[in-house]
Formats: sequence, C-alpha cells, structure tokens
Amino acid sequence: MAIKPLGDRILIAPAESSEDKIGSLYVPDTAKEKPQEGVVEAVGPGRTEDGKLIAPEVKKGDRVLYGKYSGTEIKQNGKDYLIVRETDILAIIS
Repeated sequence: MAIKPLGDRILIAPAESSEDKIGSLYVPDTAKEKPQEGVVEAVGPGRTEDGKLIAPEVKKGDRVLYGKYSGTEIKQNGKDYLIVRETDILAIIS
C-alpha cells in the first residue's frame, strides 16, 4: 500500500540514527534525540492560494531538515515515516 500525501504535506523517511557511544557507555534509545533530517519519499500536489495551486519546493529524493517536533509519525510495512506540512521543512540539503 502506497502513501500519497494530500495538499501541502510531505512524506519523509527520517535518517537512521547511528549507535551513540560516549566514552565506554552506550546511549540508550530513550535518551537519544529524534533525527531532524530525512529523505522525501512522496509530495502532495501543493497548497491553494487565491484559487491558484502553488506547487511544493521539495521533490521526491531531496534530503531535508525539518523542525524538531514537526509532523505526525506513522509506521508502514515496518518502516517509520513522518508526514509534515511544507512549512515545517527548514532546508534542503544539497
């Protein structure tokens, strides 16, 4: 089953967080911060302003930075995704 975002929403696959180690101690998952970087998997058609459709600036495959507490987390086929509004995306990483 494919996920198709609506409006100005973007589907992002968050970057995998690496296993952190401080000295000889491992940092547990519960103490780690959520990643704020990911890859765009799908893009909605855009938003409507004054009756005109404005296409999103991002496209599938772009690496992006997004706000720390942005979006809605979902799980599909055992993989984590995040659905955010285009305004929650802070930058495209090139």
